[in-house]
Amino acid sequence: MELGVSEEYAHKLATDRNMTDIKNMSHDDVASTLGISKDAEEFVSTMQIIAEQGSRRRAAKKSTKITIRAKAIDDFDRPEITSRFNALNHELVPHQELVGEANISPSDQLAIEMEALAPWKMVQPDPETGEDRLAKELLPKILITDPVVQVIKELAEAADSAAHVANPDHTPLAAGWIADRVLKVVRQSPSAGQTIAYRLIVEGN
Repeated sequence: MELGVSEEYAHKLATDRNMTDIKNMSHDDVASTLGISKDAEEFVSTMQIIAEQGSRRRAAKKSTKITIRAKAIDDFDRPEITSRFNALNHELVPHQELVGEANISPSDQLAIEMEALAPWKMVQPDPETGEDRLAKELLPKILITDPVVQVIKELAEAADSAAHVANPDHTPLAAGWIADRVLKVVRQSPSAGQTIAYRLIVEGN
């Protein structure tokens, strides 16, 4: 059915047969199995699909190189090759987002993070200068290699690349930009309602 054969005919062909058996069937055998005439449009299209599978498998045996055309076919027929699982879409993973936009100046980032973390008394005077500083090192840590962080990073970089294409004067994200950023975690609970926590993205333990 995934190849384009109708559900009825696919079941008839696949009963007690694999693809090799089907490819070895004669035209008369296929027509008899499907219960249709060899002149029928459905028979012609089904035979064409079977023939294409045979030619494609032979081509794969001849060479292991992936041509542009073959890759285009795989991208169209098998989108799972290029798509990745988004951890944020799983029902057991709470909503998580960066505090502040991805492409933001250090001063704006600090101001936004200080405001978000102020209720947790994360703003403390610096022992040396006496000026207020954000003690982000007190936050629970999350590795930059965490699947959720990687999803957020890739989505932000894709959007930033699109912005750069649209506007050549756009300043792109710097390498390693997501390290030392604060992640907001929003959990929903039937009993406790909504709870918010923050974690610091770090490159290592």
